[in-house]
Amino acid sequence: MSVIFIALPVAIGLALSALLVFIWATRAGQFDDLDTPPLRMLHDATARDAAPHDRTPPAG
Repeated sequence: MSVIFIALPVAIGLALSALLVFIWATRAGQFDDLDTPPLRMLHDATARDAAPHDRTPPAG
């Protein structure tokens, strides 16, 4: 029975901290655009966006 004196404050503290982090993330704009990031990976990368080792050397 004495475990509840430890478990209950820990559970309330974790729930409160999760709520505060969610409120902070919402105010910081983390949930403003949920559609664009998943679609961004479907677009082809241009030569300018590719890493230097991904580019083929010029022929000649």
